[in-house]
Amino acid sequence: MGGADYYETLGIPRNADEKEIKKAYRNLARKYHPDVCKDTGAEEKFKEINEAYSVLSDAQKKSQYDNMGHETFTNASKGSYAGTGGAGAGGFYTDFSGFGDIFDFFGGGQRRSGPQAGADLLMRIQVPLESAVSGTDREIEVMHTEPCTACAGSGSETKRLNTCPRCGGTGQMRQAVNSAFGQFVRMTVCTQCGGKGKIPEKTCRECHGTGHNRVKRKISVHIPAGVDTGMRLRMEGYGEAGDYGAPNGDLFLEIHVLPHERFARAGDNLETVVELSPALAALGTSVEIETIDKRHIDLKVPAGVQFGTALKIAGEGIRRRGKPGDLLVRVKIVTPKSLSNELKELYQKIAELEGKSGGTTGFFSGIMGKKKGKK
Repeated sequence: MGGADYYETLGIPRNADEKEIKKAYRNLARKYHPDVCKDTGAEEKFKEINEAYSVLSDAQKKSQYDNMGHETFTNASKGSYAGTGGAGAGGFYTDFSGFGDIFDFFGGGQRRSGPQAGADLLMRIQVPLESAVSGTDREIEVMHTEPCTACAGSGSETKRLNTCPRCGGTGQMRQAVNSAFGQFVRMTVCTQCGGKGKIPEKTCRECHGTGHNRVKRKISVHIPAGVDTGMRLRMEGYGEAGDYGAPNGDLFLEIHVLPHERFARAGDNLETVVELSPALAALGTSVEIETIDKRHIDLKVPAGVQFGTALKIAGEGIRRRGKPGDLLVRVKIVTPKSLSNELKELYQKIAELEGKSGGTTGFFSGIMGKKKGKK
């Protein structure tokens, strides 16, 4: 899964709006739904269509996908277990939330019987700004259910399942109900097999027939460059274990980027501040700027630079795919609070010269305005 570009999967342009995305999805879902299409590969095609729609129909996921690109977006979901034991990652991303308005086509929105996929998990993680700038790999701990190793997730010591005698393998129970409008049949989930249609031949003593065990695992996750607060990374197959024969759920990692003491983020750019005295701002100078990854770059400050001017260092911003962002160095002109006698005499001389020239060209004019004449 995840090999084809999502826009190509739905057959729509990259500037397609919400209505176009939904229309393309509805048409393709009807065409390739396993209950309708029996062609070879139809089920896999249906999963790909559903995966593409689950991303492009969600404004936040779509923005993340457009900004990060298909490869970066899908690679972010790949990880690996640290340690031994347990089941490996697998399964596919499935989101049936978009089927509510087309269930009438397939015959109603009733819960289908049989093995159910595992539930998704949501975990919030904090990421320093440095990691958001350049990307990183890190280990996280997650508590979730995995298939029982003793019974391979079947719930049966013999690893064999029998047809449920109560529902006959349908996973559902029929109940006739009389009302003023006549008799109707209500379908409910079988209370003996829980809708699975199968029961263990011999209940597993390790998992008590559930087929699952709850464990804590360390997982290696790649955090791509360019992530921002609110974005979610999907790790396929790292959610809760599904029923025997069904895929696991997914783990979603919601990102919170921590503030930095020296740098602020503005889109793909970073901003920092350099303080200059009025004299250096007027005459121009060269300052050493430390980047967010601790490198040092000499920055030339032009003569007459004004308060709040942003001097650009190209390519030192967010480093995701395509052209990286820039580092903007904001100039802050700091007026000294106390002066030595020598400096005070020099400032008084400057003030006199500015007064003679009309008070419009001195380097104080941009900060203090015109000098008032004596009354």
